[in-house]
Amino acid sequence: MLKLMHRLWSEDEGQDIAEYAVMLAVILVLVVGTVRLIGSNANTAFSSVASSLQ
Repeated sequence: MLKLMHRLWSEDEGQDIAEYAVMLAVILVLVVGTVRLIGSNANTAFSSVASSLQ
């Protein structure tokens, strides 16, 4: 049992995967937030131009 606990404590492979998953989640949140922000600003700009052309 002690050997199993030592092996589980010393293995780093699972930690690497978890770190990559956290980094991917942070990147996805930033990308989605940026796209939503740019999308709403672009929609406002296009609406503004369209109303000024009429």
